[in-house]
Amino acid sequence: MEGWDPQNLILPEVGKLCRSQSEYLDQHFKTQKDVSSSSTSSCLLSEWTKHCSDYDNRLLHLRTTLMDRTVSWISSSFRAKASLSNLNLTLSASSQYGTALKRLLGEELRLLALQLHRIHFIRQYVETALRLEALVGDLEDVVFSSGNHRPGNMFAKFSTLLTSQDFGVKEERLLKAIKAMNDVEEIIVNVEKSQQWHHLLKSVDHRVDKTLAILRPEALAEHRALLASFGWPPKLLASKVESGGLSKLLNPLLLMHGNEKKSYAQSFHVLCALQQLHSRREARKFKTLGQKECEIRLWANDELVTPLAVRMEYHFVKWAEQPEFMFALVYRVTRDFMEGVSDILQPLIDAARLTSYSANEAWVSAMVHILSGFLTKNVFPALAERYKEKDMKLEVISLWLHLVDLIVAFDKQMQSLLRYETCLLFPDAQRRGISVLIVFCDRPDWLKIWAKMELKDGWKKLKAVLKDAKAWQIDDKHRVDFDVGTICETFLLSSREAHKAPFVAESALKIAQEMIDRCQTLPDILSRAKFVRSTVARFFWYFSNVLLLHCRNAELPPEELDGSAFVRACESINAARYVESKLQEWSDDASFLEMKIAESNSNMQEQHQGFYDDCFFEEEIKCLAELETNWLMEIVAVLLRQFENLTLEYNHTEDSNAFIEALQSLKNQLHVLKKNLNGKDFLDLWRSVADGLDHFICGSILGGDVTFSKKQSNEFGTDMQALFLVFQPFCARPEAFFPCIRDILKLLAMSGEEVKHLLVGKKSEKYMQSYGISHLRFDQVEKTLRKLKF
Repeated sequence: MEGWDPQNLILPEVGKLCRSQSEYLDQHFKTQKDVSSSSTSSCLLSEWTKHCSDYDNRLLHLRTTLMDRTVSWISSSFRAKASLSNLNLTLSASSQYGTALKRLLGEELRLLALQLHRIHFIRQYVETALRLEALVGDLEDVVFSSGNHRPGNMFAKFSTLLTSQDFGVKEERLLKAIKAMNDVEEIIVNVEKSQQWHHLLKSVDHRVDKTLAILRPEALAEHRALLASFGWPPKLLASKVESGGLSKLLNPLLLMHGNEKKSYAQSFHVLCALQQLHSRREARKFKTLGQKECEIRLWANDELVTPLAVRMEYHFVKWAEQPEFMFALVYRVTRDFMEGVSDILQPLIDAARLTSYSANEAWVSAMVHILSGFLTKNVFPALAERYKEKDMKLEVISLWLHLVDLIVAFDKQMQSLLRYETCLLFPDAQRRGISVLIVFCDRPDWLKIWAKMELKDGWKKLKAVLKDAKAWQIDDKHRVDFDVGTICETFLLSSREAHKAPFVAESALKIAQEMIDRCQTLPDILSRAKFVRSTVARFFWYFSNVLLLHCRNAELPPEELDGSAFVRACESINAARYVESKLQEWSDDASFLEMKIAESNSNMQEQHQGFYDDCFFEEEIKCLAELETNWLMEIVAVLLRQFENLTLEYNHTEDSNAFIEALQSLKNQLHVLKKNLNGKDFLDLWRSVADGLDHFICGSILGGDVTFSKKQSNEFGTDMQALFLVFQPFCARPEAFFPCIRDILKLLAMSGEEVKHLLVGKKSEKYMQSYGISHLRFDQVEKTLRKLKF
């Protein structure tokens, strides 16, 4: 401390001191006087000097200890290394006995290691078995300790004990047993991660399952008795009209107070703890033992619903012929008691840390299960049997479809109760499980009957539409009139009007959409896919036959020029195009993608490699597309045949009047088609017609005996310009769609010198392209040029 000068000391800023330093300074320097006091400073100096000396001594001791241990480790390492080297030299220097000894020693060491590992494994097994035996023994003592341990008396003694003791003692005993089972389960899970002791685990599971078989009924019985003391289930009073509505049912859950509410919460907690343990064990067994995973509902909620279901089924039996009363009663009870369920049960569920459960979801699901169970046992079996009788079929179809209407409306009502409470936790895809239509998921025969009824009903509706005179009409205001000034057109089609589809196409889609909507709440995706295949898909096959028959009735003879047949064909093509676009749109929807994946996973259908590979309505779209293509090609063929018939005289006599008459007829036909055909198909049609005319006229020139003088070449060019004008309203440069004719016009316009050079030049594509000829072969060019007369 010599040379220390307080004036030269640079103290840190107050803000940079840690909390302990600030408290130390505040303790010793409370006032300004303490800072200047020499006695205080000297005391502190002595204390700090002592601390520094202690720390120096401790550091020196640590250094000495570290040095001693380092030297000890190095010397031990040298000794071990020297011993191994000596052993190696001894074995190497020996004869064949040394080699054998070395090999024997290596084998003995390996066997010794295996024995040590086996001993360690046995020790682990014994320790685990003893721990499990102790825990399971304690569990059985808790459950079966009643003075008499005979197997026949276990359940009776335990039941008597539980019903005679105070509820707090019962709850404590149950919780103690649940804790013991959780401890056992924890050990089992850890063992499964590292070992494969199946016999040990199976034995423990068997004993724990026996205990659970006693605990669960006892806990449920206690909870049921507690509910009965609160007045549950309530009476289902008859409906009364009060100010235009139904009287609300009294909810005993909302009437609990004080000790009643506390006792119910304790009993609920016991049931939740027991259910958590059960769920944990079932999940483990499903994962490791391959057992079937059980759907576990909220037990406490089931105890509310079960006695309620008994009373409700009493009324259901009386309303067998009036099912709408059943649905009304279930909805009313669900809605009126939902407030109590949410206010009482949900906080208890949260306190029990059941994160995957919702009180409202469990309540609504259980109420739906009551109704679906009654329909499965008492309603649909009778209808299915009566459906087999021919005389009763029409009546059964009417009753069945009416019942489905009630179910669809009821499902929407029940799901609306969960719209705000659980929309974030339970999305629509999962809420589909809350549906009475679940009765069809386990009975594919009923699903098949329902699908037949829906298809028959849909076909009946479509036939009624077809009888209407307006079924095949297209809105006149959406028809596009022929305009020679039209250069381009938008081909983005969306609505029925844009497709120029008749009313029957919209009606067919509405009927199909109704079928789809009615099965949307089917919980099982694969069942939903089967239903849509059996109804909607078949319905569109029938509809495609209707369109085909409508086309065939058109009868397109070459001599028919009034256009009425073309209009009928356009109506079917437009309807097919519109329905095809809607089916593609539906197939892109998430629900149909789910159904397609479900079908693929279940190997229901073969995987087709193609353009529509991932499309749900693949076959139906293909069928409609083929209908469009075939009849468009039929119209193109009729137009080309008509043009050929009208230009026969022109090909022989080069009479331009005949050619102009053919062009006028073609123009009128295209006018009718443009007015009645949708834009996309008309685009394909006029381009196909132009391509056909290009090849026809080119072939007529090359195959005929006609020769071209200067005058005849000019007349041919004029005729071709008239041909281009027919297609002028559909594009800016119609000559681009007549490449062969364009090349012929270039050849006819050549001078004699150019013809000579072209004929004696190289017979290659590049050489002809230098003259602007790119679509005719050299032999065709040569044949055309030899028809020129100079």
